[in-house]
Amino acid sequence: MFIVVTGASKGIGLEIVKQFLADDENTVVAVARSSKELTNLYKSHPDNLITVFGDLNKTPTQNRILTIVKNKKAQVDVLINNAGTITVKAFEKITTKELQYIYATNVFVPFLLIQKLLPVLGKKNKSHIINISSMGGVQGSSKFPGLSAYSSSKAALAGLTECLAEEFKGKNISVNCLALGSVQTEMLGKAFPGYKAPLQPKQMANFIVDFALTGHQYFNGKIIPVSSTTP
Repeated sequence: MFIVVTGASKGIGLEIVKQFLADDENTVVAVARSSKELTNLYKSHPDNLITVFGDLNKTPTQNRILTIVKNKKAQVDVLINNAGTITVKAFEKITTKELQYIYATNVFVPFLLIQKLLPVLGKKNKSHIINISSMGGVQGSSKFPGLSAYSSSKAALAGLTECLAEEFKGKNISVNCLALGSVQTEMLGKAFPGYKAPLQPKQMANFIVDFALTGHQYFNGKIIPVSSTTP
């Protein structure tokens, strides 16, 4: 399979890449800003790991991914839009620049990357797009002060998922959204200092990888909460 994973330099994204690479039949394009961990990983997987380092908000980075896929004469079987960012700040103190950056990374990047990769999605076999959202973006879930920009952007990503599933009917593409609960990541530590999450990145990555490979057989256009707590 040919797989593209964004936000792949650490946490859940890095673990997703590692788990896909466990199967030598997979080729993984790992997209990230930071190169350290992925460069080390490449040394042990030079034949089936392709790294793209750059800002996904920039068109050249998106173009590079498309060029790689076309040069391999492949289709993207799985696209995992995992890249995301957060700011923790009182609503009245969030600047226009901060809000625009949150939405650019969490909403515009998945939108534009899917748009860019459409020519190499669903060409032969069904492609599965997975947008990684958050329980904070799910209607009716618990909300927290300081996360208005982050949670609302993740809600927008969930809405985009529903829209694309409808728009891509007949295109051999499934689109689903996983709304993750708390996982012990750097982002969680920033939002909730001192909080101990019930899951580690490796555990959540295991679920995401399995869902990426099989979920499109059962779901399309769904926002699926992945959390052990209610609401």
